[in-house]
Amino acid sequence: MDIENIVEFCNPISLYGKKPEKVGKLCQDSRDVDKGDIFIAVKGFKSDGHNFISEAISRGAAVIIAESKPDVPSHIFVVIVRSTRRLLGPLAQKMAGNPAQKLTIIGITGTNGKTTVATLIWQILTELGCRASMLGTVEKRVNSEIFRSRLTTADPIELADDMKQMVDAGSKYLVMEVSSHALDQKRVNGISFKVGVFTNLTHDHLDYHASMNDYASAKKRLFNSLEETSWAITNIDDERGGWMANSTPAKVITISFKNNGLINAEILKSDANGLVLSIDGAEIKSPLVGEFNAYNVVQALLACTALGFDGKKIAPALTTCKGAAGRMERVESIQNAKKEPIVFVDYAHTPNALENVAKTLTEIKKSGEKLCIVFGCGGDRDKTKRTVMAKIAERYGDEVIVTSDNPRTEDPDSIISDIMAGFVNPSRVKSIKMREDAIKAAISTADESTIILIAGKGHETYQEINGVRSHFDDREITRKALQERNGHHQKEEVA
Repeated sequence: MDIENIVEFCNPISLYGKKPEKVGKLCQDSRDVDKGDIFIAVKGFKSDGHNFISEAISRGAAVIIAESKPDVPSHIFVVIVRSTRRLLGPLAQKMAGNPAQKLTIIGITGTNGKTTVATLIWQILTELGCRASMLGTVEKRVNSEIFRSRLTTADPIELADDMKQMVDAGSKYLVMEVSSHALDQKRVNGISFKVGVFTNLTHDHLDYHASMNDYASAKKRLFNSLEETSWAITNIDDERGGWMANSTPAKVITISFKNNGLINAEILKSDANGLVLSIDGAEIKSPLVGEFNAYNVVQALLACTALGFDGKKIAPALTTCKGAAGRMERVESIQNAKKEPIVFVDYAHTPNALENVAKTLTEIKKSGEKLCIVFGCGGDRDKTKRTVMAKIAERYGDEVIVTSDNPRTEDPDSIISDIMAGFVNPSRVKSIKMREDAIKAAISTADESTIILIAGKGHETYQEINGVRSHFDDREITRKALQERNGHHQKEEVA
């Protein structure tokens, strides 16, 4: 794409300096700039790209796109526009060859369930023989190739580059999680969604959004951006579900387990082995556990039917779709011992998510079984949820162990103290600062009649302390602890 086409696309207010004959790539981060590149200065949540124009020029930027005229050498070409943030997404797509236009894109937003719904849709499409890619919290998938994700929804330049890679690899579909941050920051501007899915809205991200209304309004932007030929699938059982899609131009499908939707569903069976659901009279089976996963399964199915696939073909595909890693993931020892506790690892790090998984495990407990909950709260994040999560853990857990999550730059003892303040009877609660020690303590003292929930980190393979990320995987620690426990118990039986 030459500079003349770029200038025309930007619809500038004014131009300064000398146009370069050739330009390189588009950069939002001054540290990525190489000689001949274009640097677009975007005002962010924590910093303003206009403050890094000098650095971009020192690294060789030939073109600066900004909202006000910067003090730069006369040979630098400057393009002044009304809003660099609004321009960034469409320009990134244009310079990448408009890959979003070559993909059928499904976007999932909501507080909880995004990763599971996105993964289920990708798994269904793959089972049906489609070439599909995925962008989400846990990972990126280009067809079957897996890459690690940095953010739930990447910046517009990375998004465009990822989409180009997917198109080049032959993908026809893209399933992507769409965060409230991305919608608020207009990271998905320039992307047309064929299907939008709303899972639910609960307490989260109030360290970023000023209020729950602001948080909800950010989510709603996905549905307001849909076209008349698109589909909006919304959970009408959530108090924001109807409002979320009330002004969308798209065709709306409401789903309900309370007989309030266009599509109504019912849980016929729910236990540790999975779900049996009735969806408008049709029976569907899934290996996923719990009521909240019932919503996820139904929404994934309906997203695929909205794409034109036959529900009769989707249903058998769903029986093999296990959802996302670290989302109510059953973890067993390599020996798969019969007398070991049942352990689930889950990403639940919000009050609603913790209540969903704890309530689910309480409901599937058999007579005589008990539930042990191991959890913490992240540092440098919304502190108001700490006491709320304590109350939830106390309500559902027969045993509770409070530990560290990702302390980040906060003192772990201070975080634990905040959590402990939420318990009515803190004397019944153990606090073990080191997360590995907490997991091992829960497993070593448990018998086969105990269900253990290790909540908060799920799929994550690191723990962040004082800005340093070290390898840490709840699932690895759990397997190791189960093996050690099994070995100890075997020695006791021999003795």
